[in-house]
Amino acid sequence: MSEFNIEKWVTLKEVQAYLGVGRETVLAWIAKRNMPAYKVGRLWKFKLSEVDDWIRSDGAADDRTDEKLEEESE
Repeated sequence: MSEFNIEKWVTLKEVQAYLGVGRETVLAWIAKRNMPAYKVGRLWKFKLSEVDDWIRSDGAADDRTDEKLEEESE
């Protein structure tokens, strides 16, 4: 019988700790930037391998407009 390496699902809090960001940031990434996340009942679940792939594909890149950057520099 062969063994399967099955990746476990992680929680929103675990993803926050893994990425070093806050809850609202993760929720905004899910809503606005297609972060890979799955709703199970009322809970969000994640596969860290998918989150890593999403990060590497610039999913979390700062996409603020030049106008916003100008406002911050004033």
